[in-house]
Amino acid sequence: MTQVTADETTLAHLTRLSQKPGVQSTLVLDRSTGSIVRSTGLLSAPTPNLTSSASSNPLSTSATPLKSQSGSSRTGHTAEEVATLAWNFVKGAEGLVEGMAESDAEGPDELKLLRVRTKRFECVIVPDSKFLLVVIHDTPAA
Repeated sequence: MTQVTADETTLAHLTRLSQKPGVQSTLVLDRSTGSIVRSTGLLSAPTPNLTSSASSNPLSTSATPLKSQSGSSRTGHTAEEVATLAWNFVKGAEGLVEGMAESDAEGPDELKLLRVRTKRFECVIVPDSKFLLVVIHDTPAA
């Protein structure tokens, strides 16, 4: 019986998430720098510095990019642009949370989820201690 590592389990969850109906792209960003660890979907583009570390970390591999019929993403941005926007958005939201937080016995408050919905897409950002998960998907019908 083979043992499944945490990286393999995480990779399986991300793969399953990226294959859900309506999901356009998923990005996993480094929490401290905002650099792309993994990307899939319409925004995905292979990056030279990611492919060199692919053998050491299964989460750092880049999936084959999926393109719309026109060859570009619906948001009109590259994965790098979206990563920068999402990372800056999280940093701003963390500042808001820190500014509104009151000291109490439970310790400082922390950001758990960000969700932005437009007419065309929805962006969900889930911060973790080491990573940021960014999922961009079609806006569900109201």
